[in-house]
Amino acid sequence: MIGFIKKDLAMIKSNFKLIGILLVLYTVMGLMNKMDISFILPFISVIIMMSTFSYDNYNNWDTYSISFPNGRKNSVKSKYITTILMTSIISIITIILSFIIAYKNNQTNYEQILITNLLEVAATLLVLTFMYPIIYKFGIEKARISIFLIIFGIAIIGSVIAGYIDLSSIINSLSFLEDYFILILIVITIIMVYASYKISVKIFEKKEF
Repeated sequence: MIGFIKKDLAMIKSNFKLIGILLVLYTVMGLMNKMDISFILPFISVIIMMSTFSYDNYNNWDTYSISFPNGRKNSVKSKYITTILMTSIISIITIILSFIIAYKNNQTNYEQILITNLLEVAATLLVLTFMYPIIYKFGIEKARISIFLIIFGIAIIGSVIAGYIDLSSIINSLSFLEDYFILILIVITIIMVYASYKISVKIFEKKEF
C-alpha cells in the first residue's frame, strides 16, 4: 500500500509550486487585512485530490491497481490516507500563518482562530468523504456533475427548511455542548471519514473494469 500512497504523492508533487504561490499570495493579503486565509487553503487540498482522480482515470490506474494483492482495498485506503496527510499538512501551515497574521495585525483571539481553522479542516474532510464514494461509483467525470446537482439540491432544501425552523432556538438548546465542541467535532469527523472509506471500498470492490 505504501507504493499506492507514493504514487498519489508523486502526482501531488507537481502542484507544490502552485501551493507555494498561493501560500505567499494569501499570506500577503492576510497581512494587509484583505482576506481571511483560514477558509481558503484547506480547500486547496480538495482541488489537488480531485486532480489525482483525473490522473488515475487518464492513465487507467484503477485497471492496473486491481492486479495487485488486495489492490482494490489498498487503492481506496491509500487515497484516504493521502487525503488526510495532505489536508493535515496544509491545515497546519494555515494555522501557523493565521497566528502570524493575527500577531502582526494585533489580533489576540488565538483560541477563536484555532477553532475556525479546525472547523475548516473538518469541513474539508467532510466534503471529501461525501465526494469520494460518488467518484468511485460514477467515475470522476460523471461525479463532478452528480456532486454539483446534489450540493445544489441540498442548498435549496436547506434554505426552505431554514425558512420554517427557528434555528436560533435549536442553537440555544445545544449551548450546553459548547465545552465539548472540539471533541465532538473530532469524533464526528472520524466517524464520517471511516464510514465514507467503508462505503468507497464496498463500491470499488464490486466495480467492473
